[in-house]
This record gives sequence, structure tokens and C-alpha cells, in this order.
Amino acid sequence: QVQLVESGGGLVQPGGSLRLSCAASGDIFSVNTMGWYCQAPGKQRELVATITGGGTTTYADSVKGRFTISRDNAKNTVYLQMNSLKPEDTAVYYCNTNGLTPGGGTFRSWGKGIMVTVSS
Repeated sequence: QVQLVESGGGLVQPGGSLRLSCAASGDIFSVNTMGWYCQAPGKQRELVATITGGGTTTYADSVKGRFTISRDNAKNTVYLQMNSLKPEDTAVYYCNTNGLTPGGGTFRSWGKGIMVTVSS
């Protein structure tokens, strides 16, 4: 099994910043794409940003220029730097990753989610 543990969420004022972290551990041989998704109340979960093992990134249009995704391959950790936060960024943020196990299998895992609230 592969576990993902998110940290760094909380309450921030509009225009503020937060940095989310997500560390993967467990039965891991290699990690491929890592990403962040969010789910606002009453809405479906949607993509925020992803980063491949080689560092290629994708972003939702709503966060381009404000959020930056990065990763530390040695630590199997992905980060999401969130700047210029808006009230509409309020959501539960989930980490997601996939990769290979030492036994040659594959995994795809989700974190439990972490709350980000943007409010004055």
C-alpha cells in the first residue's frame, strides 16, 4: 500500500499565500505523475495541477500564474505553492499520485484531503 499525507492547509485572507505538501510512503519503487485536485462544497472534484517525474507541469486555467506545483523526487513529495488566494479557491485539496511497486505492480493513491479556506 501507498499512503499520502497532506499538510499545510488552513485559513488565509484573500490575497494571502499557503504552501501545501504531500508525502508518499509505503510500497513504492517509483513515482510517476503527482498532482493536486480540489473539491469545493457542492461541486465535483477537479484538477488543480500535475507534475510528471520529469518535471512537466499542467495547471487549471483558474490557477495559472498564481499556483506553482513542484516535487522532490528523493522524498516522494509534491508541493503546491498557492499565491494571491481568492475566496473561490476555498475547497478541500487532495493529493494524488501513481507509480510502480517493487513487485512490479502499479499503484494509484489519494490523500485524505486538507481544507483550505480563503476568507476575511
